[in-house]
Amino acid sequence: MASPLKSILATLLLLAIALPDCQAKSKPSLLGKQAIHHAIGRQANHVELPKRHKPKFRPGPWKKAHATFYEGGSGTFGIGGACNYKDVAGEGYGMNTVALSSVLFRNGQACGACFEIKCADSPQWCKLGQPSLIVTATDHCPPNPSLPNDNGGWCNVPREHFDIAKPVFSQLAGYKAGIIPIQYRRSFLCRVPCKKQGGIRFNILGNPWFYQVIVWNVGGAGDVISVQVKGDDKLKWTQMERDWGATWKTSAILHGESLSFRVRASDERYSTSWHVTPKNWQFGQTYEGKNFK
Repeated sequence: MASPLKSILATLLLLAIALPDCQAKSKPSLLGKQAIHHAIGRQANHVELPKRHKPKFRPGPWKKAHATFYEGGSGTFGIGGACNYKDVAGEGYGMNTVALSSVLFRNGQACGACFEIKCADSPQWCKLGQPSLIVTATDHCPPNPSLPNDNGGWCNVPREHFDIAKPVFSQLAGYKAGIIPIQYRRSFLCRVPCKKQGGIRFNILGNPWFYQVIVWNVGGAGDVISVQVKGDDKLKWTQMERDWGATWKTSAILHGESLSFRVRASDERYSTSWHVTPKNWQFGQTYEGKNFK
């Protein structure tokens, strides 16, 4: 007969494996190694737990939203937008970029996040047989309270809305539709993996008393929740604050040190880029670090 201890251990392991489902809306760390140690003591040391720093991306549930398009290329919402990416085409994001309504944009926390979208529930406008598309959040679609939510105020709270470039919209539906119902999703804890070429980029701006770092070309989950910086001499690991969008700031003195960065994504994984800059780095320069796989 199985002992009560083994029964508890089996139950906890099943819960730990099930938690990554998007429907649970919880993080697997809630029932990680520390929780199992607390529940069953030292015998948990012999249990091989899933490694949270290397999650497997898996499809999440489809959610309903709407999409419109804007005229022009990716630069309309890309250059100098709410995420502060300088040139979305030149920075590897291409035309498949999107401006999100406030509910999805979350004050810039969604910058760099990848979404899978598809036209749905509109036989009149949806292009038959068109596969889903992956788009990256690079800007904010601001609300317009003067217009009703269902007639022009597409990005008003609490609507979940995607405003995409006209050439990309045309892959989903005809222009005459104007606005279409779509479905969107992310994977593994509701995230779709972003596939990027090369490493994470760090563009350093500011002055000797105030520093800004634009973090872009982030793979994996794509959206960043934490950035730390470290020098090779006096500067220890220092937490940076989000300034706006993909820009992070600090008043710690960075000049004269070779800098390392630690980026944590929304799936709780982190990537540490050691000594990505020389000691004599310059403002306005972009340096390349290690990316998520």
